[in-house]
Amino acid sequence: MAALAARGTAALPARLRPLWALPARRALAAAAGEGKAAQPKPAFTDEAVQSLLYKMTGLDLHKVFRPEKKGLKPPHYKLMTEAQLEEATRKAIEEAKTKLIMPPVLNEREPIDDVLAEDKILEGTETAKYVFTDLSLSIPHRERFIVVREPNGVLRKATWEERDRMIQIFFPKEGRRVIPPTLFKDENLGTVFQQDRHEDVLNMCIAQFEPDSPDYIRVHHRTYEDIEKHGKYDLLRSTRHFGGMVWYLLSRKKADGLLIDMINRDLLDDATSLITLYHMLHPECQSAKEAKEQKLQGVDLIKVFVKTESQREGYIQLALQAYEEAMATSSAS
Repeated sequence: MAALAARGTAALPARLRPLWALPARRALAAAAGEGKAAQPKPAFTDEAVQSLLYKMTGLDLHKVFRPEKKGLKPPHYKLMTEAQLEEATRKAIEEAKTKLIMPPVLNEREPIDDVLAEDKILEGTETAKYVFTDLSLSIPHRERFIVVREPNGVLRKATWEERDRMIQIFFPKEGRRVIPPTLFKDENLGTVFQQDRHEDVLNMCIAQFEPDSPDYIRVHHRTYEDIEKHGKYDLLRSTRHFGGMVWYLLSRKKADGLLIDMINRDLLDDATSLITLYHMLHPECQSAKEAKEQKLQGVDLIKVFVKTESQREGYIQLALQAYEEAMATSSAS
């Protein structure tokens, strides 16, 4: 299917990735022959990127395993030895890491607009569309053949929206509806955001839409923008959505608000990771060049970013000053 060309290599089966990457390698080799090739920017799935994002996400077991809003049940108590408690804690940490696996970040899929046949002899014989779906259980949904016969006789491939509806009808997925809830409409999202339910919106969005669908991307971006606007970054900290938010903000050079939040919360290591990832995404910026030349780390790395890239230099300098004073007082005592 032609529309599958929009998907990144991360969404392809492992056996197809070398074939998919072959044209790109050839293009890079040709560019290297003509002149010095530009340094490729990292992808969301790169190991170094994922490591930084996971580090910034944090691992708060109380937040990961906070009680869900369901029917009240009596608490369950269990007596443990020290060894049993350590083992239970280890298992909880492993389970928490699984819950914090970040959803994929993909480019929007290209629309499907393929006409297979135009049978004028069938024009006017029916007043409704007919959808034909291959129901073979062994076929992946992305490769499933679904076509639509229009009343005017045109036989075409189903659009993505039609495919999603038919697949949900014949192969229901838990948490997904055939018709998306009105919650995801732009005019309703603001009301939900006022209740600080950003994480709930993103969880429902993941269940309802495919990760490369326009609605999935739109809802995620709207959620990130609202968090950025109101500085509510902590709502997504220690959730699987924090890394995607950081990636979105840094890709658009919107690091100032999150950087201030990290410094105010004494998360200097996270702030350093934030600037490191910023430099990976924007290696051409002045602070990335200076940091590389001078091999800067820690507070010095943040300061050079503030000096050359930040739009809120005064705010960040005040936050850094307060942090350094607090550290000095703590060391003195």
